Amino acid sequence: MHLWVFFIIEGGESMNKTQDFTKGVIWKQLLFFFFPILIGSFFQQLYNTVDTIIVGQACGTNALAAVGSTGNLTNLVVNFYVGLSTGASVVIAQYYGAHNKGKIHQAVHTSYMLAIVSGIIMMLFGLFFSYQCLDAIGVPHDILNDASLYMKLYFLGMIPGAVYNIGAGILRAVGDSKRPLYYLIICSIVNVVFDFIFVVILHKGIAGAAIATFVAQSVCAILVTLQLIFSKDDYHLILSKIRFHLPVLKKIIQIGAPAGIQSTMYSIANIVLQTHINIFGTQTIASWSVYIKIDALFWMVMAAIGASITTFVGQNYGAHQYKRIQKGTRSALVIALTIAISISVILCFGGKYITQLFSSDPEIIKQCQSLILFLMPFYFSYCCVEIFSGTMRGCGESLKPMLLVCLGICVLRVAWVTFISPHYPTLKGVVISYPITWFTTSFLFIVYYQHFKKEHFGA
Repeated sequence: MHLWVFFIIEGGESMNKTQDFTKGVIWKQLLFFFFPILIGSFFQQLYNTVDTIIVGQACGTNALAAVGSTGNLTNLVVNFYVGLSTGASVVIAQYYGAHNKGKIHQAVHTSYMLAIVSGIIMMLFGLFFSYQCLDAIGVPHDILNDASLYMKLYFLGMIPGAVYNIGAGILRAVGDSKRPLYYLIICSIVNVVFDFIFVVILHKGIAGAAIATFVAQSVCAILVTLQLIFSKDDYHLILSKIRFHLPVLKKIIQIGAPAGIQSTMYSIANIVLQTHINIFGTQTIASWSVYIKIDALFWMVMAAIGASITTFVGQNYGAHQYKRIQKGTRSALVIALTIAISISVILCFGGKYITQLFSSDPEIIKQCQSLILFLMPFYFSYCCVEIFSGTMRGCGESLKPMLLVCLGICVLRVAWVTFISPHYPTLKGVVISYPITWFTTSFLFIVYYQHFKKEHFGA
């Protein structure tokens, strides 16, 4: 423990911990902040990806389908909390931009209390309702028990998972995206080691994969908490002062709850879509599970650039730098489009080889490659949704972006798979709803953002 404390204090103090986004070259600041978040997201995604690779190779197609079938349901719960915690990051970023030390202190301790309470609620939900929820979305009965076991064990790690996410959000709100990355690298190594021990050596199957994830999340939570405890900056954490400050909590919820609902909308729509995919059987479920793991690369990029612009805008909004916000939004959009097109090209040409990491089944490889070529060329059409909604959240406006996502993503996608795709009873007839909803929602955000600029910036 003393070695960890030394690393956190001495290593942390030797680097430029925080970043003031209210001055400097915008595109450079966004990129330097973006890449640690992206790499960190990659290592965080590695938790489940390694589970999937090891389970798929060591335990077979049924186990692979069992783990994959839990993804949308766990995301439904976890994404609401992640969105809610975004409210804490925005509030802290705004106070940091305004140099309000007292409010930063209150927001940090309120956020930690929110993480603990939210973690307990998510854990209890997973333990008591996993089987019923998986059964309700049509998970085949030959994998239902295994899927339920994996989901219950996964939700046992919700408290440390919530604590890590809020702690990392605090650091990022003040411009520090590097140390959360370092902690995730350490924890990903822990996850790989314990995956190998529990699944390959001890033959614990999908239960071993879930336990490895729990251990890794706990290590992350401990590291980020120690960092905040031993920090000498305004965001210093004092365990005895962790409690709700109601005015700050109200502001966090006003921003975070719509963001959480917005995140949940994606999961609701995807759960409905998953129920239609489940109709095609275990083989297709396994193929779709592999595709989602590869597809996650794009969503990690979008989440990272979205977090970057939200923090950038939050600090500048607190400092009343409105022209700088508009320049930052344009820069972020160019970055997002460039990366989205690059990812589409790379995965369309190399997706087949990546698929082989997850499964040696030739049918899964063939079906997954078909999905990649069908969907990934349309990634660029989503970029406006992430950048404009991130800008609005950074300004404290979460309700209207949530409504646009509800209409363009959730309602339209559910309507498609309910009323239109049954007339085209193929897998592609279901998943084409993705690019259709991306284009539609981006158009809605482009139109509304013009009004938003006039209302908030006088532009």
